[in-house]
Amino acid sequence: MRAIAINVGANTNTPGFRGPVYPNGEFEYIPIPESKPTETQIPTYGDLDLRSAIPDDLRDVSVHLDPEFAEYSCCERYTYGDDHGVKAGPLSTLESGDWLLFYATLSTADAPAPEQPPGWGAYCIGGFRVQSVVSGQEYATVSETERAPFQNNAHVKREEFDARVLVLGDPEDSRLFERAVPLSGSKGTAPNEIVTELSNDSGKGPWWRRPLRFDDRACEELLEIIEDENVE
Repeated sequence: MRAIAINVGANTNTPGFRGPVYPNGEFEYIPIPESKPTETQIPTYGDLDLRSAIPDDLRDVSVHLDPEFAEYSCCERYTYGDDHGVKAGPLSTLESGDWLLFYATLSTADAPAPEQPPGWGAYCIGGFRVQSVVSGQEYATVSETERAPFQNNAHVKREEFDARVLVLGDPEDSRLFERAVPLSGSKGTAPNEIVTELSNDSGKGPWWRRPLRFDDRACEELLEIIEDENVE
């Protein structure tokens, strides 16, 4: 069992702001805008059940709901698709029982807790226990039954299907976390021990944009940390 963690969600480039994280660790995941034409009408920021204030000029903007978390607005299952080789390559090596984790840069709301960096930081926000992985080429040839779980994925809804890889999460173990798990240290750009000691990343440069890989031992330790953060 191993894990790969990838960056997702709203940021200061698109749509121009980050989701919030609160002193108790609760947070709000906000997706990025959809950048390509779609075959059918898809949800907008205004359709999402968000507690964050969304600028009026974005309320009618369509969103790229990827990753898809079953408990999130307008979502059905746990799916993720990616069309970029830097992420799709590593994700295509995942096997059933491995973990696909998601992290996002979040803006610190209110007075930060001691373990939270001021301003913003990177946080692990959710994860899939991998059920299956399908390459973009395989998706074109598999049966309708095998395609069905991905029907609500953002890449499948595009006019031109472009995912290089699709990942389906086991609904029994996959979830959007209730509390975000910090990956940043004293400031947003400073990695904590999860990055520097558990992952394969050096923590140098813009580590918060890179896929983070965790071997079997590190994955087990990281899952324990996540569980501790998300237990009352």
